[in-house]
Amino acid sequence: MFYAVWLEGQLVWNIPLLTGLICIAVIYGCFVTYYTNIKIYHQKPLLFFLSLTLLYVTIGSPLSTLSHLSFSFHMIQMSILYFMIPPLLLIGVPESFLEIMKGINKLFLPPLAALYTFSVLFLMYHLPVMLSFLSKHSLVHNGYLVVLFSLSFSMWRPIVMDQNKRFAVLSGLLLMPACILFIITGLIGGLNNPFLAQMTSNLCISPLALSSLHILPPPFNTGLDQIMAGILMILMHKFALYIAVRTGKKARVFEWGRMG
Repeated sequence: MFYAVWLEGQLVWNIPLLTGLICIAVIYGCFVTYYTNIKIYHQKPLLFFLSLTLLYVTIGSPLSTLSHLSFSFHMIQMSILYFMIPPLLLIGVPESFLEIMKGINKLFLPPLAALYTFSVLFLMYHLPVMLSFLSKHSLVHNGYLVVLFSLSFSMWRPIVMDQNKRFAVLSGLLLMPACILFIITGLIGGLNNPFLAQMTSNLCISPLALSSLHILPPPFNTGLDQIMAGILMILMHKFALYIAVRTGKKARVFEWGRMG
């Protein structure tokens, strides 16, 4: 099938991104080894390295292409990128580095403004009109994702560093509309996958052929797929909040114990 040939050509590894992440990991390891009492095998470094690994798997591996084939896969990618990686990376930053990062934080929006902005942009991203537009303009699409990723760090900072539970609850409420959007559209008939449609248009496949094209079996790319996508996002966000609060607290206590 033509789509199989296209998909095979897209399943590539992003070597420049891998090189950049390895350099970040090496620099981080050197700072931790020479300027803190934390060992490279302790919890904070391991969580930092885990966040870099997840980042590469999410956007630099062939799995990033597979996320375009299903709403459920797409939402798993979004949840890992914005709900799992930022808190893990922030937890992995030693307390002694936070003073250095204060100057960098001024470049980002305040946490509350970042949360509202992220929630609006995230909801807009999943509107049918916006999805269709972004699927046809890769540069704008990538820029949009970078903006969301940068906002997610400001959004998670009070939850991870200050253990602000009220902010955690507010983040869940503000992100709920995007989840509800998927669930409602799934219940009323579902949406066409714009990334899959763009793929087939690049291959000059007619709309009639598109209607019979099944890269993934049911229930993927059906109304049920979108309902699952909304539910998965809710569950993964709740799980990320639990991990951020519990792991962040334990990591901080452990580090202060080592420094003491």
